[in-house]
Amino acid sequence: MKIAFIGGGNMATALVAGLAGQLTGAGSLHVVDPNAEALERLASQYGVSTADAIDVQVGGCDIIVLAVKPQQMREVAAALKPQLGGQPLVLSIAAGIRIADLSRWLGGYTRIVRSMPNTPALIGMGITGMVAQPDVDAAQRQAADSVMRAVGQTVWLDEESLIDPVTAVSGSGPAYVFYFLEAMQQAAVEMGLDAEQGRKLALATFTGAAQLAAQSSDPVETLRQRVTSKGGTTHAAVKSMEASGVKEAIVAAMKAAAARGRELGDELGMD
Repeated sequence: MKIAFIGGGNMATALVAGLAGQLTGAGSLHVVDPNAEALERLASQYGVSTADAIDVQVGGCDIIVLAVKPQQMREVAAALKPQLGGQPLVLSIAAGIRIADLSRWLGGYTRIVRSMPNTPALIGMGITGMVAQPDVDAAQRQAADSVMRAVGQTVWLDEESLIDPVTAVSGSGPAYVFYFLEAMQQAAVEMGLDAEQGRKLALATFTGAAQLAAQSSDPVETLRQRVTSKGGTTHAAVKSMEASGVKEAIVAAMKAAAARGRELGDELGMD
């Protein structure tokens, strides 16, 4: 399977690292990026072929992964349009770009899968929400799934509108985790632990709790209740959070992220 990447940034690099020698040989991966330094790094580390502009080699690929900034997508689509004669799958990982708009910029092309990965993909632990156009056949859908599974898990959606909630939950989600970890580390220092102790305790606690939740068949609410003995230290902490409306604030924040995702789709898709 021949795969072209338009854009050689962090997410494309993570996908190349996950794919090279596994889903396909490095010689079947082609990366296009105007940044010569990025291309040199990818070629030396993974043995991929490179180009500084969209070329005929892109048109000969089975999958074309669009890994550019959303603001660059319209220009990239214009350059890509002449290379679609072989009916490749176009897999977009650009935030905010709706399939209808991308299809229009590609001259009505419809073999498109839109996806929303997240940054843990950089260590092979990402999760990606995906939605396919009806003209994407079963083999292409499976191929798209295989590409994104090279850096983590996948979740397929029935409606493109659900990409915005996915963005709010998992796309932006790592930032919420880092924010909570920041607070835990700050509290640790304010209570007398040194910075390294606070960091080690917070990270191990978050990682361990997440793994426990992932491996348990019980709901997270049940797991929380088991740790929260009435009148104990955890109970005091949870009561304080409830009094401050922490859960409601988190839910509201995620809804704000989803709303901003819809707004970005409107803004980026405007003619």
